[in-house]
Amino acid sequence: MNIARTSAGGCLITALLAFSYSGAWADETAHFDPQFHEGTQKLVEELVTKGIPEEWLTDAVNQAVFSQSVLDAMEGAAERRLRWHEYRDIFLTQQRIEEGAEFINTHAEALSRAEDVYGVPPEVITAIIGVETYYGRHKGRHRVLDSLATLAFYHPVRGNFFRGELAAFLDIAYEQDVEPSELYGSYAGAMGYPQFIPTSYQAYAVDFDGDGMRDLWENPTDAIGSVANYFAVHGWQREGAIYHEATGPEIVPEELPFNQTGAPKVTAADAMAAGVEAEVDLDPELPVVPVWLEFADDNIGYRLGEYNLYVIMRYNHSHLYAMAVAELSEAIAQQVEDQR
Repeated sequence: MNIARTSAGGCLITALLAFSYSGAWADETAHFDPQFHEGTQKLVEELVTKGIPEEWLTDAVNQAVFSQSVLDAMEGAAERRLRWHEYRDIFLTQQRIEEGAEFINTHAEALSRAEDVYGVPPEVITAIIGVETYYGRHKGRHRVLDSLATLAFYHPVRGNFFRGELAAFLDIAYEQDVEPSELYGSYAGAMGYPQFIPTSYQAYAVDFDGDGMRDLWENPTDAIGSVANYFAVHGWQREGAIYHEATGPEIVPEELPFNQTGAPKVTAADAMAAGVEAEVDLDPELPVVPVWLEFADDNIGYRLGEYNLYVIMRYNHSHLYAMAVAELSEAIAQQVEDQR
């Protein structure tokens, strides 16, 4: 799930953003009836041209309710406010590790087939679902319709983005013959076991069990195949490493682009020249993602990610998220091995 990262220059813009988030331009009684709401009226008109009945669309958006809590949640994402050791402690629990091993055992056939088809190991797919929804246990408490309508028309910066997500969500709900007001997800409109936003659902969800439906809400097999497909499309390297432990100086070197969420731009040789060296021998020309992490004792740890770490960050644009997935996948794999 992508988390919005915004910046604004100037006191006036800052004030306007604060005013918007305060709910002064909308309140809990706001509604999205196309007869009175210009934004939803235009959206309905656009989707009608794509073959969705106007009556169905009007009924759907009429059920959307403005949610100030969604706007508030967008400002308080854990990836923005927690240090590594705090973030890690949320996901690297013994219970989550053990239940990850159980998920692998329960869905062994689908996970094995996903690895054969897409090249993504079972423990990595499982860790994504484990971090996102605790293996399907917590898929979100917000109505997706409310979240996306609120963000589409009241988010001060990314309204156009979320308008596209709302359109995609309505398209999915109509195509799959599900009631849009009954679907729940995250505050940002992410859905199902893997927490795909609607456009990702459209682009990467697969019918992995062959029943004619791409169901990420209730079908873990489809979710497994869809996560693997997402990774494969974004360049996952079959049998490639995710990251390597590294050593480095007490003060983080300024010359390296640490904790970036883009594709690797420096090499292992560049990192070594700055004093950050992997604990295993790497090809000096290997592109790497330098990462530094803050631990509870205020010590700094270093990692050098390979391309697969970047692929995980395509799923969620956070180095903390990517490292949590990577370490959880390792712990799950070890738990499975220990149980044999």
